[in-house]
Amino acid sequence: MSFTVTLSGSGHRFEVDDNETILDAAIRQNVGLPYGCRNGRCGACTADLVSGEVTYYGAPPALDDAGEGKCLPCQGIAASDLVLGVREAETTADLEVRMLPVRVHAVDHLSHDVVRMQLKLPENQRLQFMAGQYLDFLLPDGRKRAFSIANAPHDDEFIELHIRHVDGGEFTDWVFNKMHERAILRIQAPLGSFVLDEESDRPMIFMGGGTGFAPLKGQIEQAFRAKLKQPIHLYWGVRSKRDLYLPDLPEQWVRAHANFSFVPVLSEPDEDWQGRTGWVHEAVMADFPDLSTYDLYMAGPPPMVNAGRDAFRAAGMPDAHMHYDSFEYAEDTRDKVGD
Repeated sequence: MSFTVTLSGSGHRFEVDDNETILDAAIRQNVGLPYGCRNGRCGACTADLVSGEVTYYGAPPALDDAGEGKCLPCQGIAASDLVLGVREAETTADLEVRMLPVRVHAVDHLSHDVVRMQLKLPENQRLQFMAGQYLDFLLPDGRKRAFSIANAPHDDEFIELHIRHVDGGEFTDWVFNKMHERAILRIQAPLGSFVLDEESDRPMIFMGGGTGFAPLKGQIEQAFRAKLKQPIHLYWGVRSKRDLYLPDLPEQWVRAHANFSFVPVLSEPDEDWQGRTGWVHEAVMADFPDLSTYDLYMAGPPPMVNAGRDAFRAAGMPDAHMHYDSFEYAEDTRDKVGD
């Protein structure tokens, strides 16, 4: 049995399945309810229970402090149709940017120069973010290093980053050669406005260069989670086959989703490469000479983003349909580099 939750302020409605928490249902349907810990301790998700009945498997610790007529959607189970009064996060400006400690849970070497880092927040904390945003590592000397979040918001047990080794980069040298699991770091997040427009029904093209695949991964997984029906095309540009550091994942998406396609493009192809070659934006242009009816999301090094932006404008793509994250590198602030 499912029940309908109505938000009194906006009139937005969403369905909650049997034994599903109200917050889980909201995240699944891209409704921006606030939350913090997701375990009933912090009270950040507290909502006015205007009407209806909410049950819990166990009394959440923050429920007593919430007061009469309140509920905790992160732990609450709908026992009837509900009307809730709560502040919604509809844009990145609505999300609280927080400074948090994180523990390095795992570091996996995916290729010769890319690692996947998983970060764990304190047990009573969760990070509310939108697919495609990034975080800053706050270094002891005051500098910052920015990396895109590679997981989708619904999959938030860990924060996933794809970190490419930058020659001469002090922070990435430390990550690759000295950092150990369980190391404690400080982050500031979520940051950035490179997010998915789930209200659009236009076909989507995702174009990434190197570790520009990271934010696109989160966005594509969010699109699947939201059950978007329009065609979704991924173009991933790298130098050679070894730079496709998660080659099996897009192929899994192809098998699982009929509306998804994947085109890897190599600029310095291996001798046995049978696929597309050249610059990734040129491959997109060859396949879609008229882009006026598409949405485009691109992330990666500035030369790729700049070349793509100019070419796509010439192909009729309105600026409002173009979303991009250029991985600029500044010595004292960012290590967010694609290739």
